[in-house]
Amino acid sequence: MKTVLFAGLAFALATSTFAQDAPKARSSGSADIDFVMDAAKGGMAEVELGKLAVERAKNDEVKKFAQRMVDDHTKAGAQLKTIAQSKGITLPQDIDAKDKALLNRLQKLNGAAFDRAYMHAMVGDHTKDVSEFKKEANAGRDAEMKSFASSTLPTLEEHLQQARQAQHAATTAAGH
Repeated sequence: MKTVLFAGLAFALATSTFAQDAPKARSSGSADIDFVMDAAKGGMAEVELGKLAVERAKNDEVKKFAQRMVDDHTKAGAQLKTIAQSKGITLPQDIDAKDKALLNRLQKLNGAAFDRAYMHAMVGDHTKDVSEFKKEANAGRDAEMKSFASSTLPTLEEHLQQARQAQHAATTAAGH
């Protein structure tokens, strides 16, 4: 009974919070809102992971890539925040559990092992990001979100290419 009551209370709180944001957010489809939320969390993770890599990376290409992640994702995050605010969407304030786990794992590594693990994660993340941004650019319902996805996509494609190059450099430098 307590579980049902708690679940009902949690649902009521969640829906009342959403209802406050609903008038402006209603013009965007739920897929668009999911895109914005995922992009915000992912961008914050890229910045946090990039800051760690700037400090920890051994390979110069990895350091250069990491600094670009900090710079580009900070800029994109600011643009996304402006769009979200204009639509009454409250963005998450922290990275998700998966990215926290990656950050914790990377904090335990140094040198070439750090470089390989970080770049492996970045290639995977940017492969997924490019796919999600293409989907939003092509099928999104909200014009501003579609435009953001379209204008950000070329940068993400560059990130993916640079990530693959840095991953190769990190792997080659380590003698693997």
